[in-house]
Amino acid sequence: MEERSSVSPLELFFDLVFVFALTGVTALMADDTSARNLVRAVLVMAVLWWCWIGYTWLANVVRADEGFARVAMFFAMGSMFIIALTIPEAFDDLSGGLSGPVVFAVGYFFVRLMHLATFWLASADDPQLRGQLLRFVPSMAAGTTLLLIASQLTGTAQTLMWVAALVGDYLGTLLGGAGWRLKSASHFAERYGLIIIVALGESIVSIGIGVAALPITWPIVVGSILGLAVSGLLWWAYFDTTSLAAERAFSAATGETQVRLARGGYTFLHLPMVMGIVLISLGLKKVLNYVGDGSHHTLTDPLYGIPLVALFGGAALFLFGLAGFKVYVTGAMGPVNAGRIATGVVIVALIPLAWHLPALASLGLLTAVLLALIVIETVRFAEHRDEIRHGVH
Repeated sequence: MEERSSVSPLELFFDLVFVFALTGVTALMADDTSARNLVRAVLVMAVLWWCWIGYTWLANVVRADEGFARVAMFFAMGSMFIIALTIPEAFDDLSGGLSGPVVFAVGYFFVRLMHLATFWLASADDPQLRGQLLRFVPSMAAGTTLLLIASQLTGTAQTLMWVAALVGDYLGTLLGGAGWRLKSASHFAERYGLIIIVALGESIVSIGIGVAALPITWPIVVGSILGLAVSGLLWWAYFDTTSLAAERAFSAATGETQVRLARGGYTFLHLPMVMGIVLISLGLKKVLNYVGDGSHHTLTDPLYGIPLVALFGGAALFLFGLAGFKVYVTGAMGPVNAGRIATGVVIVALIPLAWHLPALASLGLLTAVLLALIVIETVRFAEHRDEIRHGVH
């Protein structure tokens, strides 16, 4: 693989299944806005993320659209699609048909198995990578086995077993060493940038789905523009300078240092950003439903409970993850990251106020805070921004 190789069309095709899965997570949260169901949705999201990230590492070592890797990608896509289809019954089986929790767990097993098998073939001439894969097997076995056990349980015991499965996967990978391979830093960084776009796209889809069957009105127009603005401001925060600065620091690193940056900065710290966007999607969907469905809500009805916490908390989580990502990869806190952390804290602090505002006003408040952050960053750090984007010194 060449150092400046770009993401292949097959990888983008693979992401389409992930988009569908994200939509399923948002729908799962929207159908039952209880705290218990929110926890379940977060656990499902963490499993889906671990399915996806494995193939970003794989496709950085071998071309995803060539040879056996192409076949493996299609098999993985099939398993991912089945997982996405079973999200509504990942915990509670619906009457009739196959057991949803079992199908979900088996699908996860096949996604992981294809990933491991393809990596094993790709490492035939690389003893170090083979050794890393052997250290990786216990965490994979623990995660998939515990998820299969969870499919036979219910209630709190089932949820705790899901947590144990994810701890086994995530912690095992973290402690399993840094003997992985990266052939193209630019490809790896681009891969994660694209998944941020994919998640933001899903948030836009949530806006449309929320009002697609309703007659267009001024509140719907305003709410849709505000929702799109939130997505656009998050895009700006990530892509204007942060992704560029992080990629340069990432590309400049070598050996195990680069692998650790990839694992910590991209694999782990992109999850809270994507999870934040998914939570925002839930909030946006509910806001548009409030302002558009006059038979059940009025324009003065406040957005409250889990949907409001998801909307504001998701934005804060994104900012925290974004700041952590840049600090981890570049090694410097800087005033920009400090400002983003402070803004995240402000957004969380505004939840009690937003609880008593009309739903559309709450969305407007969040948009205004994010807009203020971007404007301040753009004006106050204009010289630094030009240096990163255009090489101006």
